[in-house]
Amino acid sequence: MILKASDSTAASAHALNALSELCRIYWRPVYSFLRRQGYGHEDAQDLTQGFFAHLIERRGYARADREKGRFRSFLLAALKNFIGDARDHEHALKRGGGMILEKLDDKSEAEITRAAKWQADEVYDREWAVSLVRQALDRLAQECALAGKAELFDCLMPRLAVTEESAVPYEEMTRRSHLALTTLRHELARLRARYRAILRDEVRGTVREPGEVDEELRYLCQAFTAG
Repeated sequence: MILKASDSTAASAHALNALSELCRIYWRPVYSFLRRQGYGHEDAQDLTQGFFAHLIERRGYARADREKGRFRSFLLAALKNFIGDARDHEHALKRGGGMILEKLDDKSEAEITRAAKWQADEVYDREWAVSLVRQALDRLAQECALAGKAELFDCLMPRLAVTEESAVPYEEMTRRSHLALTTLRHELARLRARYRAILRDEVRGTVREPGEVDEELRYLCQAFTAG
């Protein structure tokens, strides 16, 4: 996605679509970092929009190089530089260019506010992990919808990434889906395998080498379950 956006030979519409997708996936980690840094809700939202607008205007994303490490680290360093340079908030605020940021729910906002023991970098990493998980689940949902299995996905989704202790009982799932228990178990195993493959693919797009995927996954799993 970054390579497509930074390719000067790409059609501007394609580059803009890639950048829009970039902002959609990663705005929550950026926003959460700013909130933990002490910015209020509105200022953090405006700074988030300003940061992505700055990347677009200055083509800062073109400097993202797989040979230099993880995209997660690159984006955080770029954000710190941005807020360090934007001493006058008028330079950063109200520059989203029409970008629409999804509103965090009250629970997410409360988690950011409560995370007094976390450093801003830790909040950023946790939200990064959450964003990748959400992106993987969205891709899996789209695949199921295209295969005519949207209802099955909705039924099995609560069990995709949870422990057996906290999962929805199979008896309840059989009632909801009107499928036999053996069929449900088979479909769940298939979806879990596909979910893991998609999540690995999402992580692979943010690291330098394929061999770094497992290390990054372990780190993000720790960040995801922190707190």
